[in-house]
Amino acid sequence: MLAYAGQVLEELRLLQVPYEHPDVAVLESEAQQFYVEIYGGPDDTPYTTSEFTPPHGAFFVGYLDDEAVAMGGWRFRSPGAPRVARRPAEIRRMFVRNHVRGRGFGRIVLTALEASAATAGADWMLLETGRPQVAAVELYRSSGYVDVEPFGHYAGSGLALNLGRPLGPPSLRR
Repeated sequence: MLAYAGQVLEELRLLQVPYEHPDVAVLESEAQQFYVEIYGGPDDTPYTTSEFTPPHGAFFVGYLDDEAVAMGGWRFRSPGAPRVARRPAEIRRMFVRNHVRGRGFGRIVLTALEASAATAGADWMLLETGRPQVAAVELYRSSGYVDVEPFGHYAGSGLALNLGRPLGPPSLRR
């Protein structure tokens, strides 16, 4: 545990894991159930697990004590959205379990994904989320994400929201 100004803060421990890790499967199942509840069906974006394996991408699980409570991954995608991106990475499968939401764990995972992708050479971080995911949209917008051209599996959906931001120090952002 960490202490700050007399408050005890929880510590999320992030581990980079293969997408096939059993804790990912448990969290993935919960995420899909969440999508069914808010959208009426699961996310059926096509992907392969190798897309989340270095050097193509990475996947992380966040642990609170020994419980897997958060996850997220990124994968490189073809340039094109936004047009200025030369080597964009895309966030996929970002999820925090309901009983630990609101504690800043999503922001911790997001920061780790951005750092990992930037280290691997990404110049932009992109994501596709849904308008009904109000808390997620607020997290991304408060982290500097702006609307970008539609891309991805749900680009034609009125519920989809495509966001992105340049990675790296402000002096290198275009």
